[in-house]
Amino acid sequence: MNIENLKLGRLHANCYILKKGKYCMIIDPADEADKIKEACEGYEVEEILVTHHHWDHILALEELEKFYHVKHNTFLRKHFSYEVIGTPGHASDSLSFYFKEEEVMFTGDFLFYHTIGRCDLETSSIPDMVSSLEKIKQYPDYIKIYPGHGKSSILGEEKKYFDTYF
Repeated sequence: MNIENLKLGRLHANCYILKKGKYCMIIDPADEADKIKEACEGYEVEEILVTHHHWDHILALEELEKFYHVKHNTFLRKHFSYEVIGTPGHASDSLSFYFKEEEVMFTGDFLFYHTIGRCDLETSSIPDMVSSLEKIKQYPDYIKIYPGHGKSSILGEEKKYFDTYF
C-alpha cells in the first residue's frame, strides 16, 4: 500500500491518499478538493474515511462524496483491510484506523508527534482521552502513526509521553 500525504487548508491538515492496485481511499478530505482529485487520478476511489468531523478535516468531504458517489465512514473494506478504533477525547466522534498488515495507524487529532489533541473543545473530554490512551497502549509499539497535523511517528515513541499529559 502506498501512502501519499497532502497538507491542505489554512491549518495544513493531513489528508492521506492510500493506494493499492487500481484502488485508493481518502482519509480526512481536509480541503482543496481539486488537489485530492488530482492525487486520486487513475484510481477508483473505494472509500472516504473521516477521523472526526471538525471543519479542518472535512471541508472537501461533501464535494468528494458527490464526485465519487461514495459516502464516508461506511467501512466497506473491499480492497483495504483495517480496524476502526473509537478514540474519543479530542472529539466525541474521534476514530483511529489501524491497518495491521501495513503496520500503520491514522490517528486524526487524537494522537500527534509527542502530543495529543486538545481536550478543551465543545465535544472534548479529558476522561475520554485518558481511556483512549489506555486503549491504544494495547497496540504494538512498532506501528507507524499518521496524525491529522504534523509529522508521523512511531506508537512506542508516543507511549513514553502518555503519563505526562494529565
